[in-house]
This record gives sequence, C-alpha cells and structure tokens, in this order.
Amino acid sequence: MTEQTLTPEKLLALKAQYLMPCVYHFYRKPMVIVRGEGCHVYDQDGKAYLDAYSGVGVNNCGHCNPAIVERTTAQLHKLQHMTTIYLTEPMLKLAAALAAFLPGKLNRSFFCTSGSEANEGALLLAKLATGKNDFIALSRSLHGRTYLTAGLTGIAFWRSDPQPPQNIHFAASPVCSQCPYQLQYPACHIRCADEIEAIAEQQPQRIAAFIAEPINGNGGIVVPPDGYFEKVQAILKKHGILMIMDEAQTGFCRTGKRFGFQHYAIEPDIVTVCKALGNGLPISAFIATDAVAECYTRPGASTFGGNPVCAEAALGVLAFMQEHELDEKACVTGTLIRARLLRLQRQHPLIREVRGRGLMLGAELVRADGSPAVEELDALLEHLKDLGVLVGKTGPERNVLTLMPPLVLSGAEAKYLCTSLEQAFAELAITEVPTVIGRVC
Repeated sequence: MTEQTLTPEKLLALKAQYLMPCVYHFYRKPMVIVRGEGCHVYDQDGKAYLDAYSGVGVNNCGHCNPAIVERTTAQLHKLQHMTTIYLTEPMLKLAAALAAFLPGKLNRSFFCTSGSEANEGALLLAKLATGKNDFIALSRSLHGRTYLTAGLTGIAFWRSDPQPPQNIHFAASPVCSQCPYQLQYPACHIRCADEIEAIAEQQPQRIAAFIAEPINGNGGIVVPPDGYFEKVQAILKKHGILMIMDEAQTGFCRTGKRFGFQHYAIEPDIVTVCKALGNGLPISAFIATDAVAECYTRPGASTFGGNPVCAEAALGVLAFMQEHELDEKACVTGTLIRARLLRLQRQHPLIREVRGRGLMLGAELVRADGSPAVEELDALLEHLKDLGVLVGKTGPERNVLTLMPPLVLSGAEAKYLCTSLEQAFAELAITEVPTVIGRVC
C-alpha cells in the first residue's frame, strides 16, 4: 500500500463523517479502488479486479482507454473550460457527430453533465413542445436523482421522497415472467401496454410524454416482449404524446446496437444519453428531432454542458466505438456469456431467469418459496469480489445479478468471468430451488 492511499477503514470513517448517510457502498469489507486499465481496476494493495459492471455501465471503452485519454489530455492542456454561450469547436463537432451516430431524425442536442439533468431537460422540452404538464413512466423505472426525475422513478428503493409529484402516472413494467394479469405472451396481446392508453384516456389532453428505458436497467435488466414498444408508440401518437427513450445504460453499443431503442421499430421524439458518452467524464445530452426542438427558443445555457474537455473525450468515444465495431463485439461476446449463464441456470435452480441483450445481462435469484434471494446475492457479490470480479445487483428487490462489462472484454476475460461465476455458485453451496418457468428475454 502506498503512503498516499488511506486504508479502507480510514476512508469509511471519513465517509461516515462527511458524506450524506444516503450514499451507500457495496461489500461488507470494501476495498479502495485506486487505478483502472482496460477491463480491470486495482485496489490499494495492487490486487486486480475484472470490472464486470463498468462503473455501472460507464466505461464501455474500458478504463483509461489510451486513445480517449490522449485526446482528452491534449484538450485539457489547450482549453479546459468554456460554457455554451461561447463558440467552441469540440462541443459543435460532438453535436454533429451525435446526429450522425444516431438513427432517424434526432439531430438537435442540448449538452449537460448527468443523466438526471438530461432527463430533466427532456421532460421540460416535452412540456414546451406539447403545452401539457403530465408524464407516464413505468413501475420499475429509475430516471434520476433530481426532484422530478426521482418522482418518475418507480422503484421504491431509489425514490428518496415517497410521494412523487402529482403530475406523474405509472404503468406496469412489461415483465412477462411476473405478469400482473397472469397472462401468457403472446396470447396476452401485450395487455400491459393498454395501461398507457387507459392513463391517456383518464387524463385527456394532459400527458406530455412517456419515458422509458429500452431495457429496464435498475428494474432488473428487463427486456420488453416483442411488439411492446411498437404498440406503445401507436397509443402515444393517437393521443399526441411524445416518446422519450432514456439510454443512460443501454446507449453506445451496450446492447449489441448503437442504441437500445434500435431493437424495436420505433422512432423516439427525444433520446437522453450520459454514462458511456464520456467513458468516465461527466457529460450528457438530450437529443430531439427538429420538430420537437424548434419550440425551445427562450434563452438557455449550461455552465458545464458541452465542456471542451468532456466533449473531446466523447468524440474519442464515438470514434473508438465505430473503429472497433463495439456494437458487434457486444453482441458476439454477450451471446457467449449468456449461454454460460443459461448453463449455470440449469445447474442452480436458484436462478429463476436469465435476461438481457448484448453485454447487458441479468440473472434473477429466488428461493424455493419464490421469495427474492437478496442475502444469497449479497454473499455471491462478496465472494466474487474475493475472486477478483466485480458485478452488480439490480431489481426492485435487489436480487438480480447484473453483468455490464466493458465492451472491449477479451475472450479470455469473458471466460474468466464465467468460470468465476460458476466457482462462486458452487463454493457457496447455496440452497437450490425449483425453477420458475418464465420468458427468457
């Protein structure tokens, strides 16, 4: 351990004294992360960990990617900061690059610094464009930490204020294996989408926008059934409601396509991006069609939106992703890991369902009585940490083992991840439970 690095115990003491008590951490015995390189991070003692969570879906291009770092540091030495009220080349080049990287008519960007801010801006834009005030979100959603975006968050675990704003309406998330109507897909005719129509009819001329993630990330890596978003968009168009796609976790090649919504035959009116856009630097944006963006004419600015250093890093991200075809790589590597997860499911009935797309994968853990295996998953995460692998946990009950490794994951690293998972399940000797048959997304 270097003299400059404080011990985990001393840092935990500082955290307890100086941070808000809501800021929690993983692991009973946490380590101190001091360095990152590629798909690995390193602790205070030099131990390497395969980061199969990518800093929660951020480092899609790997930690400290040399190609991105070089562009970023060159800009840092040239011009560190300038706000949106001045012309800067990196910000405007990035706006053009994003328009080219996105499909369809999503051409107009507004840059900010976090996913919460991007979603907040998208909601404001939807109100301006429609003249309406209400919003529809899904029951397993997580859209941010600001007042309005936290209100749009359906997961109780992540909603600090238990009383959401009165202009927010929730519809059931499309989780086929836990259908609230006890129907089977496709005979159900996607009944859950009808809830959105019912809300629109109960609130005539009041709903400005519907917001959702293409794959429900913190909701447990839930992939909607085929036809869900297509049916939803038809309902929205019928009632003059805009569609906002929150691509915080699904964007930038994570799911095997550049953006998660490209798995569906839909055309969002607004898309929000953050996390992987900066590969670790704080940059986000909400991006809209010309028709929606044209209503935003009152003066608007963002002090740190489009920061030249962050914008240059984002340009490096887009260039690296295209050069190395990370969407295709995510699809290929994700298919291999998914196959190993399904094999693990057959060996350990504790795994009720494997779901996800590309390198955004989840395995839901339940006990024999169907209750969420929360403690078992916590034990798994701790054991995997000791094996040198970092994974995540999601879901309303925090019982979904979540894998979102960097998209530059090598074949050898993918194999190590899978063998570590198999070892952790075997060595912990977790009680096996009957498999609950559900739709594997």
